This record gives sequence, structure tokens and C-alpha cells, in this order.
Amino acid sequence: MRVSVVGLGRLGSPLAAVLAHAGHDVTGIDRGADIVDAINEGRSPVAEPGVADLLGRARGRLRATTDVAAVAASDATFIVVPTPSLPSGRFSNTMVIEALTAVGGALRGTEAYHVVAVTSTVAPTSMDAEIRPALERASGRSVGSSIGLCYNPQFIALGSVVRDLTRPDLVLIGESDARAGAVVEALQRSFVDGRSQVRRMSCINAEITKLAVNTYVTTKISYANMLAEICERLPGADVDVVTGALGMDRRIGASYLKGALGYGGPCFPRDNAALAAVAAGAGANPALAVATDAMNRYQLARLAELVRAHTSEHANRVGVLGLSYKTDTHVVDESPGLLLANRLANGGLPVSVFDPAANDEARPQLDASIAIASSTAACLDRSDVVVVTVPWTDFQQIPELLRARPRPALVIIDCWRLLDRSSVEGLARLVHIGRASADTAVGAEIR
Repeated sequence: MRVSVVGLGRLGSPLAAVLAHAGHDVTGIDRGADIVDAINEGRSPVAEPGVADLLGRARGRLRATTDVAAVAASDATFIVVPTPSLPSGRFSNTMVIEALTAVGGALRGTEAYHVVAVTSTVAPTSMDAEIRPALERASGRSVGSSIGLCYNPQFIALGSVVRDLTRPDLVLIGESDARAGAVVEALQRSFVDGRSQVRRMSCINAEITKLAVNTYVTTKISYANMLAEICERLPGADVDVVTGALGMDRRIGASYLKGALGYGGPCFPRDNAALAAVAAGAGANPALAVATDAMNRYQLARLAELVRAHTSEHANRVGVLGLSYKTDTHVVDESPGLLLANRLANGGLPVSVFDPAANDEARPQLDASIAIASSTAACLDRSDVVVVTVPWTDFQQIPELLRARPRPALVIIDCWRLLDRSSVEGLARLVHIGRASADTAVGAEIR
């Protein structure tokens, strides 16, 4: 099939590459000439594992241009542009409408059936109230006759986009009509794992489902974090033992049931806030989504308090190991480690940071007083208290680094329980989030 992808960013480029690798004739469209040049030269414009390899395999089936008129030569178009969060928590559809208006204009005057699929995350009612009318005005066509419209958001995490696109648990399709939905389903089935479940429904139900999936996950994360704090304060308790048993219940499941830090990234925080805003706007009670957000913000406060409890007038240098919002990505959106570093620095503590992948990305968002170390070892050398905020495998070398340069007074706060106590015995005091010990039983009021 001939497919266009409008927007070649973090998700658009991988989607275009996956479609081309599946055998489709793909045209990528983006305003950025540098992005277009990279695609045409077989280079990935995004730092995402697997994309460069797919681009190399798809040569001849994927081209890029800055001219949106190219969509007229395709059978289907995916819109993958940003939908920034508004102060209300809802999403701005401005860029989606702009893209749809341009696509509709390119299709005006053509006769072949065309399906437009919005992949960008939008709030409930957006497809029917704003997006469909905009497409009909621009194209001069009626949705459901010569043009189809679908909502086809993806459930991906940065750092594993290609894997998540090709092996999703759920393929979600909101459709204007059965014909449009069938086209998008056929495209999805051409590259997803055969075990992936496809669910087609109305656009409004798909819009709610997209936010509901992510918000349910954030609620689960916050629940595990609540259990972690309980375990820290009860002698002999261990959150991994508790959640390990809890996750065996099929009604609950083990995924995302890891007591550690709050969630971050470009999707979870804003999707949770968006669902709360939608609920409130519809006159429904948003209390659960609001509580999840509040619990997530609380995690930063309680971790900062734990750090302060282990500093003193003569040992107050803090190291933060981990600035990306998760492993295997350089993205720092709502990163707990970055937020912690700034909070501590703004509170007057000397702070050093290091991340294997995200130092450069974090730099513009870090307080000017924060020192960016060149390695794990350099960060350890500058610190009296070290906080491991991302479970990068690089940080498993901490015991070895300490044996080379013994620092018996060092305190390590291991948020993900990456290190065993035996591995640092005699080298540092190890504090595990979610496990009871004299070190973690901090009862100070957190504000």
C-alpha cells in the first residue's frame, strides 16, 4: 500500500521505517529539511534503537519530503505531530488541525479513496468535534464516503519504540466507519506480531481507552510506591516480596508493580492529568486520577527528605546517578532524577549528576550550580550521598569502583534495589527504597 506519514519525530520516523520494512511504499513528510535529508540518506533522525537498521533495509521503499502535497499520491496518511499539554491538562490540537488542513488541501480535487489516521494522542471528543470537521472543510469531502478517518494511537515507550510498534499487546483503532477501520487494521497487521490484539471501536471510545490505559498504569505505579513507603516503615518488610506475591494474582499482574520512584516521561504524567481534566469537564469525579498525580509528586518530596536525612554539615555533597526518565533512552521529560537534582540544588546542597546517555539533554534543564560528572566514578568521587534514580546497568559497577577507591562514609540510596547489600559491605552504607532499615525509617513531615 502507498502510505504517507506526516511528522517524522520520535514516533513518526520509527513508524515510517516499520511500514517501509513491512513492504509498503512510504513517503515521510516533515517541515524539517535536516530530518528529510537524514531519511533520504538512510540515516535515522532520532536516537531510537532499531530505526537505523530498518531504514537500511527499507531503501527504495521510503523517501521523505517537506511537501505535504505528496500525500495525494498515497492511499493512507498517518498524522504524527505533537499535541502539547495546556494549563488545563487537556491537549492542544493546533498542530493536528494544521496538519489535517494541509493534508485535506492536498486531497481536494482528487477522487481516490483515502484514509487519514491520527496517531497523535488527543483528548476525548477531539476527533468528532474538531478533527473531522477540519478534514472535511479542507478536503471538500465527507468523511465516510470518499475519505475515511481513524484514531490510531500507539502504546510505546521511548527507547523501545520499534519493539513496541511491532509487538504491542493492543492495537487500538477508532474508526469513522468500517471501511476506514479495515484499511488501518490491514496496515497494522502487516507489521505487528500475530499475537497482538486488535480492537476497533468508535473514535470517542478509542480516545477514552488511550488515556485510560496509561492512567491505569500510572495508578498501578503509584500504588506500588505507596506499598514501598509502608514497607520502609515496618520492621522486616520488603516491597519486592510483597509486590512479587501481589503480581501473581491474575486480576492484578506483575507489570509496573515495582515500588521505586514516581513515573516520568513525555506520556504518563500528561495523560493522567488529561484524563482528570476530561473527567472534571464532563462533570465526573476525577478524584482517582488527581490522587495518582498527587502521589507521584509526593515521591519526589519524600526522596528529597530521605537524602537530606543522610547529609550533615560536613558531608552534604549529593550525587544523582540517572537523569533520563528510564533506561535505554536519552529523554529527560519529567525525569525523577533531574527533578531531584534541581530540588536539592535549589535547597542549597552541592549536587553532582551523571547519566550514561542523557547528560547533554539534561544540561539545559539543570540548575546552574549543578556539576555534570563525566562518569559514574567521577560522580561518586564528588559525593557523600549518592542516589541511584535509574537502573542503568552501568551503575552495577559501583561496588567495583568503590573497591578501587574505598569510601566507607559514603551513603548510597538505591531507589531500584540494583545493588546487593553484600556487594558494598564495608564500602558504603546502602539504603534501599522499599525495604525496612534504620536508615530508611524517616518520619519527618514532608511538605
